[in-house]
Amino acid sequence: MQDITLLSPAGSFESLQAALDNGADAVYFGVGQLNMRSRATVNFTEDDLPEIVRRCHRRNAEAWLALNIVVYDGELPEVRRLCEAAKAAGVDAIIALDISVIMAARDAGLPVHISVQANISNIEAVRFYAQFADVIVLARELTLEQISQICRQIREENIIGPGGRLLKVEIFAHGALCVAISGKCYMSLAVYGTSGNRGTCFQPCRRKYTVRDTETDAEFVVDNQYVMSPKDLCTVGFLDKILDSGVSVLKLEGRGRSADYVARVTSVYKEAIQHWRKGLPFTDELAANWEKRLAEVFNRGFWRGGYYLGKKLGEWAASRDSQATVRKDFAGTVTNYYAKPKVAEALLSACGVSAGDKLWVIGNKTGAVEITMPSLFANDKKADCAQKGDVITFPCDIRLRAGDKIYREV
Repeated sequence: MQDITLLSPAGSFESLQAALDNGADAVYFGVGQLNMRSRATVNFTEDDLPEIVRRCHRRNAEAWLALNIVVYDGELPEVRRLCEAAKAAGVDAIIALDISVIMAARDAGLPVHISVQANISNIEAVRFYAQFADVIVLARELTLEQISQICRQIREENIIGPGGRLLKVEIFAHGALCVAISGKCYMSLAVYGTSGNRGTCFQPCRRKYTVRDTETDAEFVVDNQYVMSPKDLCTVGFLDKILDSGVSVLKLEGRGRSADYVARVTSVYKEAIQHWRKGLPFTDELAANWEKRLAEVFNRGFWRGGYYLGKKLGEWAASRDSQATVRKDFAGTVTNYYAKPKVAEALLSACGVSAGDKLWVIGNKTGAVEITMPSLFANDKKADCAQKGDVITFPCDIRLRAGDKIYREV
């Protein structure tokens, strides 16, 4: 059976745990400023590496460190130190684009994966990067026919990576797309002086623009104001065709997104992979159900098929904001969990809840779990609903932890 790795994002311990709990085979993450999400409000530190690796390896998953920015001379010592720290912590691979990072990872004895920014689009590029890497990410502009041909040539030529195994091919399966697709985008650098290739993109492409005639000052707005903001890629409906092409790694985009997003997207794609492994057909009804579940969490609308199915142009989002079909309101915080009776206690600091509500509970070690609250007590009295300020208890088979955040689906 073809070896498939489901690669999930983690921008926090909550997301990391959510990925692992929902079937991720590998998790990718960044540390500090040397990654493509260095502007993220939540990011890991070098001191977090041992705990990240421990959690991944405990679940038989791999930990891949993204060190995929363009590097300047003054940062080379930091790159080398971080690679050494990653090796000491047991990190399984470094995701890289810059030659200096590739060499530093090799010197530290770490496997290298080539980032999508390398824009690998043909077998000659594959042969070149195979000298350095065990996994290569193909350009997002390729069709499935082109991907299949590259995978077939890798097998026929027996192209081996430095680790002594057949070179693996990774492609993007789901999530946000950059207006530059696989290329290096310089728009943020031109407008704000902050480079997307350095992890500090201000995403000017995600905004509305008005066209102005410089001679007459006449202005007009195009039909879709968000003409540079692509919809999210969604391939779950034809994932069987993607897997049949011979790829080995499916990447889910979203290090900047919430733990509930990571949980839902990982679980849906894991289910689709298992469906394919059983040799079962991908029906329209099944695809619609998967997409419905994906649409409930953060998204900018879906581009179904992308360049993989030969489409020539991305579909543009109608808004820079989420188009999720389900909204989640913060309700309160777990204050205790009683293991023997399996009862959780929480303080409602933001809004009320009712028996039968669907809740998301998100925490450092809890990850992101979705539960239905069958009944509740408010201030030690059985109730159908509770208000802001109440202390509630409710039955819960999943172990929650003090400090976990509770969100109510509305």
